[in-house]
Amino acid sequence: MTPDDLKTLVGQAALEFVVPGSVVGVGTGSTVNKFIDALASMKGGIAGAVSSSAQSTARLQALGIRVFDANDVEHIPVYIDGADEIDGRGCMIKGGGAALTREKIVADLAQRFICIADESKRVEVLGKFALPVEVIEMAREQIARRFRSLGGKAVLRRGAITDNGHPLLDVHGLSITDPVALETEINQWPGVVAVGLFARQRARVCVLGTSAGVRRIDYDTA
Repeated sequence: MTPDDLKTLVGQAALEFVVPGSVVGVGTGSTVNKFIDALASMKGGIAGAVSSSAQSTARLQALGIRVFDANDVEHIPVYIDGADEIDGRGCMIKGGGAALTREKIVADLAQRFICIADESKRVEVLGKFALPVEVIEMAREQIARRFRSLGGKAVLRRGAITDNGHPLLDVHGLSITDPVALETEINQWPGVVAVGLFARQRARVCVLGTSAGVRRIDYDTA
């Protein structure tokens, strides 16, 4: 199977987590696009979706799926999204698609985060993929200096502005052995809008595309 075939299978497999009649949290990215396409097959059986990006919102609406504003939803059963890296505890790096802040907002509404990814995203220690951080422009260099003190190199993502109108830093050279502690620390830095560490909001299940097909990993029972 090609990588695209695997993404299609993973997207279809994620439908089992959709609660009939509910609002579904929908993330951003190429694998999520496959899930959105699959979700169209049961659009009559759900109330709609909450989306983490303008791109996903447009795709959902084009398929006739109602998109709710996050402010109008108190909670959702599941949030289904991809990851740039995921470790053995379900902690993730996300934000390669520049939607990390809105992804965190939707994830916070959800009872469970379901990660859909291919096996290349599984790692022992997070950090090989550069850590995205959405920042206020005024604080960009100060935040970069803070990362240097931790041994990381923060690089401005040229030409990238988030849906919230902010720049992104990509931090290289980190080995993240304690994702919860690092996420907590970075969240305290003035000027940080959101960091692409999803440890406090880790995945509870990963639907993984592998060379042998689709594999499910349950982190709460692993």
